[in-house]
Amino acid sequence: MSTTHTSVQERPTPTPPPSKSTLRSRSLPRWAPLGFAAVSIALGVGIGSAAGWESRIQWGLISALLFVVISYAATTAVENQRQAKDRLATSLVWVCFLLAIVPLASLIWTTVGRGMKVLDGYFLTHSMAGVLGTEPGGGVYHALIGTLEQVGIATVISAPIGLLTAVYLVEYGKGALAKAVTFFVDVMTGIPSIVAGLFILSIMLMAGLQPSGLMGSLALTILMIPVVVRSTEEMLKLVPNELREASLALGIPKWRTILKVVIPTAIGGITTGVMLAIARIAGETAPIMLLVFGSQLINPNPFEGAQSSLPFYIWEQYKIGSEASYDRAWAGALVLIVFVMLLNLVARGIARWKAPKTGR
Repeated sequence: MSTTHTSVQERPTPTPPPSKSTLRSRSLPRWAPLGFAAVSIALGVGIGSAAGWESRIQWGLISALLFVVISYAATTAVENQRQAKDRLATSLVWVCFLLAIVPLASLIWTTVGRGMKVLDGYFLTHSMAGVLGTEPGGGVYHALIGTLEQVGIATVISAPIGLLTAVYLVEYGKGALAKAVTFFVDVMTGIPSIVAGLFILSIMLMAGLQPSGLMGSLALTILMIPVVVRSTEEMLKLVPNELREASLALGIPKWRTILKVVIPTAIGGITTGVMLAIARIAGETAPIMLLVFGSQLINPNPFEGAQSSLPFYIWEQYKIGSEASYDRAWAGALVLIVFVMLLNLVARGIARWKAPKTGR
C-alpha cells in the first residue's frame, strides 16, 4: 500500500506598499533662503523708510534681523523644530559673514574708486619734489622706495631672530628661561607701535643719532619679531615627532635633524608667517613719524637722512586738506593695499608650493 505525498509550494505574502507619509515629508525648496532674503530686504527697506531712517546701515540691520526670524519661523511651521534650529544657525552664520564682508568690500570699493583718479605710471615713478601740497601732480615713488627698504631691513633682521627663537622654544626650551622667553614674546605681541618708536627714539637721543630709514626699520623689527616667533613656533609644533625620532634613530645629530628635517617640513608655514608679519608692519605710521621724519625727495640710502614711507605719505597728504592732496592720499592707500595683497598672495603660493606632498 503506497501513499502519495503532494508538496505544495508556499508563496510569500506580498508586503503592502509603504504609506506616502513615510516616504515624503514637508520641506522647504532650495530657493527658500533667497526668498527669505528678498522678503527681509523689502520689509527692512519699508520699515526704515516708514520710520524716517535715512541710514542704509539701519535698513541692513533690520533686514538681517528679519531674515533670521523669518527663516526660523517658516522652517518651524513647514518642517520641524530640529530643522528650524539648523536653519537658525545657518542664518546666523550668513548674517555674521555679511556683517564682516560688507565693510571690507565698501572700503576696497571706496579706495579703488577714489585712488584710481591719479594712479598711473607718472604717479608711481615721480616724487613730490618741487610740487606744492595744494597743487595737482607729484607721485609716490619716494615713499614706495622708503617702504621697500625699511620693511626689507626689518625682515632681514627679524626673520633669523624669530626663527632661531622659535626653534629654541620648541626643540630645546625647558625650564625658567623658556618660560621667560615665552612670556616676553607674548608681551611684545601686544606692544603698540608708538611704544616701539619711543624706545628706538630714546636710543637715538642717547647715542646722538640722526633720523634715517634704519631707525624706522629697528622699530618695525621690534613689532615683527614676536609675530615671526609665534607663527614659526606653531608651525614647528605641527611637525610629527616620528620624523624627529626616525632621524635621531639613524644617528643624525639633533642640530642636523632640525636643519634638514624639521625646518624643511615646516618651511611653507614659516614663510607664510614671515609674509604676514611683513604685511603687518608695512602699514605702521607712528614709528616712521618719530624716527624717519618723512621727506619729499627720493632718498635711496636708508642709513642716512630722512625718508618717507607709504603710510607716512598717506597721512602727510591727507593732512594738507586740498582736493589734490586727498586724491594723492587715496592713491597712496590703494598702492599700500595692493602691496599687502601681493604679499598675502605670495605667502599663499609659497605655502601651497612647499606644502608636504601626500600620497595614497
